[in-house]
Amino acid sequence: MDGDLERYETEVELKLYKEYRDVLPMFEFVVETERRFYLANHVDVAVKEANGAIYFEVSMRDAWVWDMFRPARFLERVQVLTFRDVNVEKVEQTELSL
Repeated sequence: MDGDLERYETEVELKLYKEYRDVLPMFEFVVETERRFYLANHVDVAVKEANGAIYFEVSMRDAWVWDMFRPARFLERVQVLTFRDVNVEKVEQTELSL
């Protein structure tokens, strides 16, 4: 039973990676948070403060989310609030040849 579940998760992860590779050329930015990985064409990161704590508000438009359990990965708008690091990188042309 455990082997079947592991095989299923491996297959889903491989399909997700292939989808990522196929859609990567459609996006300008790669965004990584502690919970998710996104591709997006517009990204805005704002540093906020509440009760002495610093957090980030990440707004994305025209996005794709790496989430193997989500039926729809293409999203018009995404907003993420996090107290953890956020990494935003511009997609380089060399990445598109993967």
